[in-house]
Amino acid sequence: MSDFALRMEHVFKKFTRGERHDTLRDLLPALTRNMLKRVTRPFELRNEEFWALNDVSFEIRKGEAVGIIGHNGAGKSTILKHLSGIMKPTLGRIDVEGKLSALIEVGAGFHQDLTGRENVFLNGVILGMTRREVQRRFDAIVEFSGLAEFIDTPVKRYSSGMYARLGFSVAAHMEPDILIIDEVLSVGDATFQARGVEKMRSVLNSGATVIFVSHSLKAISDLCKRSILMSKGTVIEDGSTSHVLQTYMDQVRAARTNREGKDLLIEEVVVRGTAGPRSDFTAGERAWVDVTLLAQKDCEQADCMLLLRDERYNGIFDTSARRLGMPALSLREGERYKLTFELDLQPADRLTQIAGAVVGGGAHRGIVLRRAGSRHRHSGRCRWCSWLRGKPDRGWH
Repeated sequence: MSDFALRMEHVFKKFTRGERHDTLRDLLPALTRNMLKRVTRPFELRNEEFWALNDVSFEIRKGEAVGIIGHNGAGKSTILKHLSGIMKPTLGRIDVEGKLSALIEVGAGFHQDLTGRENVFLNGVILGMTRREVQRRFDAIVEFSGLAEFIDTPVKRYSSGMYARLGFSVAAHMEPDILIIDEVLSVGDATFQARGVEKMRSVLNSGATVIFVSHSLKAISDLCKRSILMSKGTVIEDGSTSHVLQTYMDQVRAARTNREGKDLLIEEVVVRGTAGPRSDFTAGERAWVDVTLLAQKDCEQADCMLLLRDERYNGIFDTSARRLGMPALSLREGERYKLTFELDLQPADRLTQIAGAVVGGGAHRGIVLRRAGSRHRHSGRCRWCSWLRGKPDRGWH
């Protein structure tokens, strides 16, 4: 028996740009034009066509948790729809071994006029469970969703978050060999998101395979040891999650950096631990953030800021070199200056990313911080302040 749960081999998917034809008046001319067009081979593209997936190949072993990340439109959801059988590839081969449960769109498989109770049975049968299996797991599904009070209410009165909670609960309690989850947990509240990740971890511990698409880098880092980075329908990188996340953040940094019209830029940011550059830390460790500034013009009274964000990019603390006692920076055109922030990463509820920023400039670099030990609450004088010590290095040319 194969060790692989999923396999995609040189998969291509062709989509067509164009108008939607909602009336017969628009549809008939479009059909006529299509009939008169030259027939193309599967690997050829017409002017209005593009590759949603372009030569995608990977294998996922049984019992493995794999995250798929990338910007909107990169092809992440298209991959999941192919793996779950919703779409068929234009070219290539897909192999799936075992019972698969997928939650790709909020409300998929639900009937608006049926109650939550009736939709649990409907959705469960669609996913492959028998009515007896759904009945046996019904109480656990409702309890996990937290919707017992509304289970006999028509789902058309549910919020998007309630949809996601009920749909995820059904999919997760199917006891699948393969669980596929798209970015549906993002519409749930923070408590349910945490429970959802714990449930996926429980499914993973039972020996199942998990494929998880999310824009939450923290959730990907917590659950998946391996990740795949997609861009424009192509696999850019496939490897350890910490390395793939760093590549992704480098791409974000490069896209945001605009040198034009800036007097002072952050040219480079390196986050490192005791053994060198890294992006994944455990609370209680020490980290250093090396920031290299580049003056494109003569600059006076410049400063560098360090900003701490959570996984939703909400700012939770910031400081700057001047606040930490450094004198204002004066740089000549073309001069570079390097400084280092030293951080003691104490346990915290929300700290997941560190970003560097400077007035008028440029780059940033992030880390993911895993919680360990006790939690930290913000009250009175915040202990964040004691974690930061600015240590400037000498400027260099």
